[in-house]
Amino acid sequence: MGIKERRANEKQARLEQILDGAREMLFSHGIDNISMSGIAKKAELGVGTIYFYFQSKEEIFAALQEEGLALFYHTIQKIHICPIACDEKLVRIGRAFYTFCRNHKDYYDVINYFLSSSKIFFTPDLKNKIDMSGGKILDLIQQIIEQGVADNTFKQTDAKKYAVYFFAALHGVMQLKKLEKTALAQENHQTIYEFSLAQLMAGLKGGNTCSQT
Repeated sequence: MGIKERRANEKQARLEQILDGAREMLFSHGIDNISMSGIAKKAELGVGTIYFYFQSKEEIFAALQEEGLALFYHTIQKIHICPIACDEKLVRIGRAFYTFCRNHKDYYDVINYFLSSSKIFFTPDLKNKIDMSGGKILDLIQQIIEQGVADNTFKQTDAKKYAVYFFAALHGVMQLKKLEKTALAQENHQTIYEFSLAQLMAGLKGGNTCSQT
């Protein structure tokens, strides 16, 4: 391994230390009670090193959200380019979201922390950057719906609004996983999720959304 490659690896390792430390502190302290020096201590790095990578704690948490959104985007982008029917693409994307939330819970929890809060923690520039990352996901879903409308797989609809509805509905159902041991103790969350996905697809095709069992 050459010097240049070793330095790049060391830089990436320090970056991961910072992000991992910040992520862990987010859920134990809350963003309002976190400082750059606290993140440095958690990551076992000097404060100067932290500032070499990020100018503020908000930049750190924005980076965490962007990483998670980019990971999911690349997953559904692969589905988007598959030579399969539009309805199958949406079903696969819906299932990919469920898998992402389970297998990448660290990223999902960070995204959900900020998405579920009524408070805006970021500067307009940072918020716009994060929103653009999320917007790319909605754009792909919108494109698939538009294709489906064009080839009569789906009924005529506002593709942009339905893309938002589709993602928001599935995100909402994911939140119900918290009730597995209480209100939904007699239910299987994944079954509920699949039922919800089927209802969304039936609505998009103009079918009876109450016929699924």
